[in-house]
Amino acid sequence: MSVGERLEHLRKVMRELGVDACVVPTSDPHLSEYLPGHWQAREWLSGFTGSAGTLVVCADAAALWTDSRYWEQAESELQGSGIQLMRAGHSDVPSTQVWVTEQLSKGQCVAIDGDVLSVHTGRQWQEACQGAGLRLALDFDLPGKVWVGRPGLPDGSIIELTAPWACRSRQENLHALRDEMQRRNVQWHLLSALDDIAWLFNLRGNDIPYNPVFLSHALVGMETATLFVDAGKLAAGLEGILEADGVNVKPYEAIGAALAGLPEGTRLLADPARVTVGLLNLASGASIVEGTNPAHLFKSRKNAGEVANIRSTMEEDGAALCEFFAWFESALGKERITELTIDERITASRARRPNFVSPSFGTIAAWRANGAMPHYHATEEAHAVIDGDGLLLIDSGGQYLGGTTDITRVVPVGQVSEAEKRDYTAVLKGMIALSRAVFPAGIPAYALDALARAPIWNLSADYGHGTGHGVGYFMNVHEGPQSISWRNTANVHAVMQEGMVTSNEPGLYRPGRWGIRIENLVLATPHESTEFGDFLRFETLTLCPIDTRCIDVSMLGPDEIAWLDAYHADVRRRLERLVSGEALAWLMRRTEPLRAS
Repeated sequence: MSVGERLEHLRKVMRELGVDACVVPTSDPHLSEYLPGHWQAREWLSGFTGSAGTLVVCADAAALWTDSRYWEQAESELQGSGIQLMRAGHSDVPSTQVWVTEQLSKGQCVAIDGDVLSVHTGRQWQEACQGAGLRLALDFDLPGKVWVGRPGLPDGSIIELTAPWACRSRQENLHALRDEMQRRNVQWHLLSALDDIAWLFNLRGNDIPYNPVFLSHALVGMETATLFVDAGKLAAGLEGILEADGVNVKPYEAIGAALAGLPEGTRLLADPARVTVGLLNLASGASIVEGTNPAHLFKSRKNAGEVANIRSTMEEDGAALCEFFAWFESALGKERITELTIDERITASRARRPNFVSPSFGTIAAWRANGAMPHYHATEEAHAVIDGDGLLLIDSGGQYLGGTTDITRVVPVGQVSEAEKRDYTAVLKGMIALSRAVFPAGIPAYALDALARAPIWNLSADYGHGTGHGVGYFMNVHEGPQSISWRNTANVHAVMQEGMVTSNEPGLYRPGRWGIRIENLVLATPHESTEFGDFLRFETLTLCPIDTRCIDVSMLGPDEIAWLDAYHADVRRRLERLVSGEALAWLMRRTEPLRAS
């Protein structure tokens, strides 16, 4: 069926059930960022393939909200669908709730599948509907009633993360969690966020591409813990290992009965941003205590063993990138290179390094104007050949047993214009400014955002995405709670603390022309304690040369040049023993001091 036919089929079912607006978020029962195919209803209905967005379908109108990373992509993919693109974040674009209340009349019905709706967002919808006199139905999976050929649930495998990669035992994790439960005076804690569960039990899976997690829920008491997962996914002997640590294994779907069976008045800790309305409603007898998952905070602060493994992983990842870039520069003009070739080659280089598991996300290789779409992905049907003059943006990463990597570099092909150099240097200045920051421990992460944006703002330009996201430890490449973005000021838990690994990735995008983003991962480390408190600084973890051929040196100050030269000296020192031949020659060439270039 075409998108138009799918929407009409949905509208027919809506009429039969007395529903006037159907809201389809990008979500699953675990509120994941990246979804198994079974829950990609928004993509199936709309044809929009971006990883974020909300579709709303009414009788005579349909609209899709997505952020600036996907505006160009959505405009192209929604063409001819009858779905209006709503550029979320524009001052003149209403929220989904406001738009729906304007479309409907008092007494009409809004339907959302409560099994994929967070408690937090559900409240927003409840307030909006009550204020407009609308009925809110949370017990309809309307897309599921019309989805032809809907994929089944994933059936990946689950392994145990062991030493030297696991640097905290399962018992240590549970003990820390129970200490926090006791502090909050709760008897039980419900977890549905897949990365929190995988971290807590030292397990990793492959139910979702690029993210080493698995479909599950967990219910932790002061004496017992239950993992709700398909036991057939567990590696041989793993169920017994879990039981020896006091972790019972029950079927994935048994979570509902367990919640319903909690004693009346039991205090249950649940995170309203990481548990769905549908699931929490099953705990009808419990007294709900709301708060951020303790595991969400614990896993963001990497310990000394994890940091040591991450540093080693960054060296292996950097060596893989040296091999890739050496091939790329030697092959230019001699081989046919496309955006798809970049993805194949960079993944192959990483796969040759020790302890590599998979990419950490789909590689973004974006040539010229494609780089202006921050989350562009080349496909077999639509991709560019790297030929002529321009900038090539490559955003890629790897999952290793000892850590997760995420790096963006922009390389010149042919001649680089003065305008491209100006934009590139402004982005580099922003990245260096954040890299060199010293700041109070516990500062809200968003307060650091302006450091990276200031050089770009000086060009009367900006970028729509955040400057930095948390990164997991052989875990999801996007991890909270910290987020370096002024748009996240409402998150009181998003403070910068020692041990957090965060991306540093300012950008500048000229639609139809080019896109620039330079990204390293950084670690929050102690700087100094004074009468004003404890201060932190960033250690740059990523090890890969930053191309100096795109720099307008006149825009850099002596301190910025010194930082770049010192970074390149460190990259050379730590990688030269891991590469040889053309890769070593490339490394030596690209780490020459800037003042000598």
